[in-house]
Amino acid sequence: MSPRPTVRRSTAPPRRARRTAGVTLLAAATILAGTASATAGSTPPQGTAGPTVQPSELSETTRLADRRSLVVGDRAYAMGDETGLYPAAGWHIRGEMGGFWTQPIKLLDGLWFGLDGAWLGKDVAAQKYTSGHGYSRIDYSGDVSVRRTDFVPDGIRATLVGLTLQSDTAKTVKLDVDAHSELMASYPWGWTTPSAANANLQDTGAYADGSLRFREQGTPSYPNATEHNYAAFVGSSLRPTSHALSPNNRGPQDPAVICPADGTTPARCDDSLIGKGTGGRLTYDVKLAAGQSKTIWFAVAGSDDGTSAAQREYRRALSSPDALLKAKIRDRQKIDSLSAVDLPGDRLLQQSVEWSKQNLADSVQEARNLRIRDVNEGKDYPAPVGTVEAARWFGAGFPDYPWIFATDGEYMAFAAVAAGQFDTVKGHLRALRDISDILNNRSGKVAHEVVPTGDVYFGSNQSAGNTDETVKFPSAVALLWRWTGDDRFRDSMYDFSVRNLQYVYRELDKDGDGWPEGLANVERAGMGVEKLDSTVYLARGLRDLADLAASKGDTTVQQWATARANDLESRFEAQWWVPQAMGYADSVDDPANPANDNTPIFQRHWIGVTPMEAVLTRPGQPASPLASAEHGQIALEQREKPCFTGEFGLYHTGTGPTSDPAGNPGPSCDPIVSQVKSERAMFGLNTAIMAVAEGNFGRMDVDQQQFYTTGNARIQLDPSVWETPGAMPEIAPSPDSPANIGRPFYDRSMSLQAWGAYGILWPVVHQQLGVAPDLGHGKVAVVPQLPEGQQKVAGSNIRLGRGSVDVSARLAGKELRTDVRIKGVGAKFTVGAVLPAGATVKSVTLDGRSAPYQLVTTTRGVEVHVAARGSSPSLKITLN
Repeated sequence: MSPRPTVRRSTAPPRRARRTAGVTLLAAATILAGTASATAGSTPPQGTAGPTVQPSELSETTRLADRRSLVVGDRAYAMGDETGLYPAAGWHIRGEMGGFWTQPIKLLDGLWFGLDGAWLGKDVAAQKYTSGHGYSRIDYSGDVSVRRTDFVPDGIRATLVGLTLQSDTAKTVKLDVDAHSELMASYPWGWTTPSAANANLQDTGAYADGSLRFREQGTPSYPNATEHNYAAFVGSSLRPTSHALSPNNRGPQDPAVICPADGTTPARCDDSLIGKGTGGRLTYDVKLAAGQSKTIWFAVAGSDDGTSAAQREYRRALSSPDALLKAKIRDRQKIDSLSAVDLPGDRLLQQSVEWSKQNLADSVQEARNLRIRDVNEGKDYPAPVGTVEAARWFGAGFPDYPWIFATDGEYMAFAAVAAGQFDTVKGHLRALRDISDILNNRSGKVAHEVVPTGDVYFGSNQSAGNTDETVKFPSAVALLWRWTGDDRFRDSMYDFSVRNLQYVYRELDKDGDGWPEGLANVERAGMGVEKLDSTVYLARGLRDLADLAASKGDTTVQQWATARANDLESRFEAQWWVPQAMGYADSVDDPANPANDNTPIFQRHWIGVTPMEAVLTRPGQPASPLASAEHGQIALEQREKPCFTGEFGLYHTGTGPTSDPAGNPGPSCDPIVSQVKSERAMFGLNTAIMAVAEGNFGRMDVDQQQFYTTGNARIQLDPSVWETPGAMPEIAPSPDSPANIGRPFYDRSMSLQAWGAYGILWPVVHQQLGVAPDLGHGKVAVVPQLPEGQQKVAGSNIRLGRGSVDVSARLAGKELRTDVRIKGVGAKFTVGAVLPAGATVKSVTLDGRSAPYQLVTTTRGVEVHVAARGSSPSLKITLN
């Protein structure tokens, strides 16, 4: 919701196979020593076929100075470039969003290393950058071999950087380490009132006991400002031979080039106009034996609670860096082992599943003592209305959105449950509930955008939106409940979920027509006050709330929600379908004006896919999307055309007739004239939603779902496309949004935006492997659907509640098989398969014996369902 110079957030949609290669716990030492293998360019640039090896590392050797690096832990993160330097990055506080952070404050602009007067990244060239699971690595050329390894141990407010040095001859090298502080909070921002310039106070530097110590203390001079005490420590377990303090100390980035207030000149700079940091240098004499490597660990640690707390984090980080790295690798291996897939017909997608799970883990953030206040889109700064003691969430994107968004968290929940990452989803939903209830006095409205300070940029009762996030919340709760069977979690969220939808009908349906009003994901000129995506997600939310209510015996809420849902669904197609557009209206015109008579408005925004993407759970019926079977197929086929879809996925806003007053470059697929110009930017979420929608309708061909999963996988894994290897970005290189690598660091979209994982993990785990738990009701269905042209999909250790399942589906000639292994899941299982188009059943056996079966027609196709027994049901369907 917060604005940005070029690509505004508010313009975007709200944001076990056997391992044949990888990093083991024993490889922690080789990561440092320089013998661990790395894979560069292992992903084919196009298509779905690829190598059979899934590397746990991805490397890049070209244009390293133009690419962003990123390492993340739940209490800290760091961003620079892939040479080891730190250009000014980000736009919320222009040029200040990179460097070293621990929520909710920034610590340093950067950390630079020099050997015998030659600075790494400038005088000594970086040869290769490698992304691993939970760490990054840079290899440098030179007489002394240097390998830099960065990672952030979870649970500690510190980033660790290891330098591994090796020389062919015995020698002593002088190692200089420069650090430049920039202690500041993540809010206020550059353009808000007050601004970051008002809030940022002068840092001071000192040296003590072998470490550099930076502080910022005081109270900014604007109303309701509070006293703060920020501190950062920088140092090593080695004792420096000398030190120095100065206002600069930026390694090869001295003197600093200052970012302009606006514009794009110069293209690369070192600090912002509001920077008030200071610097220091630590110098070490490092003795190297011939042919032997030596690793020196450095820590950047800090706290918003003074020097004692910062020192505690610093000591924890340096107590045992090697053990902390092993623990990080071990934790990431556990994540990798969950929902491990084998997709022989689509190795690119298989690799994307692997890295998407890591992207989710890389997005987890945590903060304490969030002071909740409504800053009204940066216009106000009132006194806080309450405090949330702790919050844990999926950060939306790095470097400019590592905070709490309802939109991103609600979409990411689907990816996260498919990956078995239940706890973070629960934490995210708890944070949204706790913040929203304090902010909005328990009205039921969900806050949209919350900075880790507790400042709420948008989403109070006085805001016009975002309606969609409020109606999606009960569905996120129901999703978690179905995948975990956790009644306690359901109970803790139930009251808030009820109040969510009661708020919508009380405050956001003034004309009583059932279509909710207010802002939603897309905010564009000419839209009516009632938005399609809010309507779609309300329909789903009502069904999910009714299901939650029924499970609790709350017949009053169950009946209320069911009646509302029945009414909305009965009128949806007549109101929202636009035949000449072959799609659904984006909004409905002002219902307060009788002359408009709820006129549909079609503008080609991505939200037109949501009726096919959102699946409704109705008692006694197969779950199905809100869109009718007929209209859903028509609309999806239309969206596949080049007026809506580009090389890497779905456009934000499609192209229309050249006669459009706004102008719409590109082909036209319908005659509708619109005042809104096309936006041919392909966000990871747009493409994800299209991939999910295609799967809901069984459209699994190479030019259907596979096209969109490939699009998101390519921007994450294709060396010709990626910026940061393995990180799925916010926006793909697009006609109207050039690739990040060619743009200034302070004017880029996010290098990692985890919402795109929705279009990878959900299609594979839920749709292709067919895992559909309903553990709240003690049931699980496993009904796979093989993508067109593929003979096998398999997955193992797919987490359900406290247990898991393995699934294998294959087609060989006329035999369709589904094999399931159930581990610790106490539920009734249904196993089955979606029949290939046009196929009919000759016979069905379960565990080698003839079995009764049901044929169930859904939007996916004709499904065979069989009641399973035992822990390893094996289903064989012989086709005619």
